[in-house]
Amino acid sequence: MTAISMQTFGCKLNFSETTSIGKKLKEGGHSIVDSIQQADIHIINSCTVTEHAEKKCRQAIRHAVSVNPSIKIIIIGCYSQLRPEELAEMPNVVFVCGNETKFKLPEIIDGMTKDTVKIASPDDSKHFSYHPAISDDSRTRSFLKIQDGCDYFCTYCAIPYSRGRSRSDTVENVIKSVRKAVDEGKKEIVLDGVNIGEFGKKNDESLYMLLNELIAIDGLKRIRISSIEPNLLESRIIKLLNETDKLMPHFHIPLQSGSDRILKLMHRRYDTSFFRDKLLEIKDIKPLCCLAVDLITGFPGETIQDFADCESFIEEVPISYLHVFSYSDRPEAVASKYTDKVPGQEKTRRSEELHKLSDKKWEEFIKLNKGTVHDVLFERRNEAGRWVGWTDNYIGVELDSDEDLHNVITEVRL
Repeated sequence: MTAISMQTFGCKLNFSETTSIGKKLKEGGHSIVDSIQQADIHIINSCTVTEHAEKKCRQAIRHAVSVNPSIKIIIIGCYSQLRPEELAEMPNVVFVCGNETKFKLPEIIDGMTKDTVKIASPDDSKHFSYHPAISDDSRTRSFLKIQDGCDYFCTYCAIPYSRGRSRSDTVENVIKSVRKAVDEGKKEIVLDGVNIGEFGKKNDESLYMLLNELIAIDGLKRIRISSIEPNLLESRIIKLLNETDKLMPHFHIPLQSGSDRILKLMHRRYDTSFFRDKLLEIKDIKPLCCLAVDLITGFPGETIQDFADCESFIEEVPISYLHVFSYSDRPEAVASKYTDKVPGQEKTRRSEELHKLSDKKWEEFIKLNKGTVHDVLFERRNEAGRWVGWTDNYIGVELDSDEDLHNVITEVRL
């Protein structure tokens, strides 16, 4: 039996896949341990969305070796898919596998010997299969992968090259996974993927169809959608907010820029006018819906005026908070070849400005919710002894109570 520790970087999709791979390894007779010091093998599920994400992976490799000099390291995920040779040169790395091969880790580890040599194994991203995955964010909810890959090829993004083309599970398989999670006591399911709005596109199904099937499942109390493209957030999905209390009034919608000129350079499939109308459509149905937005600053060619246009747009639309990313060249992506790069110090300045704006928008959203009543799913006690949970519209709540509120949904006035 091999003792294996696991570490994950990047998106919730990576966490779901790490959990599923870990379960397969345990089924194969291996033990999953929390400590690198106790492990024979350390698996790192990597991210390549930014240069900083790749740096964190390299730091993790060096840290693992520093605390356990005899550790064997296996790298999986998006970084290893795109730059396997680079990672194979790192200390103690014995295997680097891409985003298809990683699901064969039980067989790979069983075939390892003391003489195993470093192997870089890039996969053909054009022929990736679909592999289901589910993770436990807590004992109260599960993140469920329903889709993988992307066909959009936005000019800043390497994900279509690392995860391949869009593909998804079937409604039938998702329903089976959700029913199993509900039987295990989960109250909330978070639907996850790279571009989940494309769910079912290639087999005559749709996200709307899936949502309706999920709503009908007895015992499932909450359905939360992770990130979804604005052009794929259909009006009929938004209208479900009025038709059921199971679909949470909380959407994470990537904007990426508040400048129409930059959106065109990014090859995004909407403009700011479309985005504004989409947010207003949601708020018209659910005024207290939480709207989180992704934003990239410092894209090549982004002028002072473009940035000012972006800030003005964010100010005027009903966004709850921002996820801000400083642009980072990805060698596979088209924008890495663009000239007129924004200097690093200027990107940092713009990022800081947007973070301040995000804080301001969040304060406004919290004030809007003050005094309102929401269902809260409580998950745990914090160090102060208070119960911690999340409202339907994703506001963190602390509550003093002597009752056992673990995995309990109860009304709370904020």
